[in-house]
Amino acid sequence: MKFALKTLSTAAVVLFPLLVHAGAIDQLHQFLTGTRTLKAEFSQIVINKSGRKPQQSSGSVAIARPGKLRWDIQKPYPQLVVGDGERIWIYDPELKQVTVRKAGQAISSSPAALLAGSNELEKDFVLEEAGEAEGMNWVEATPRSGDGGFEKVRLGFSGKDLKAMELHDSFGQRTLIRFSGLERNVALPPATFRFTPPAGVDVVGE
Repeated sequence: MKFALKTLSTAAVVLFPLLVHAGAIDQLHQFLTGTRTLKAEFSQIVINKSGRKPQQSSGSVAIARPGKLRWDIQKPYPQLVVGDGERIWIYDPELKQVTVRKAGQAISSSPAALLAGSNELEKDFVLEEAGEAEGMNWVEATPRSGDGGFEKVRLGFSGKDLKAMELHDSFGQRTLIRFSGLERNVALPPATFRFTPPAGVDVVGE
């Protein structure tokens, strides 16, 4: 269960309107076009296909577009995902292991690409209006490639801000993410997107 939580949390990383008639897709484009950096707190719930007790986690996220991200899971099991523009580092302190991948392979068709990638979303995703629910207007993004390990991502907006993401993976599981305290275009220290593997950990990958 603990390993599944960490894996799903990463997938969710590796790891954010206008009224519906005005076009939630347009609002997504406007949000990304007007966002150079962002930071927020998040809470995350993973719901298994079997409907067993949801797995919960929380932490913080920071993004500098294009290509840089930091997804810091703090509870209940620490895990850190850092994208420096060239590589994606996934650090599990308890396993004392770091997995590293090339950023292009890890981000291009992943949920993270919707927030940290370029503005040319339609190259990698099919975007559709998904209506209104829970007081938010929703966009549904389906990857054109099947390599990302998920079937679709839904993004919920309220006003000018991104409030939620929902990831539906290929195993029938759903990851529900809610953002709070989101700030856009704030100064983020360069060290936010740097990662050096700690001494004594195993490094797997590139």
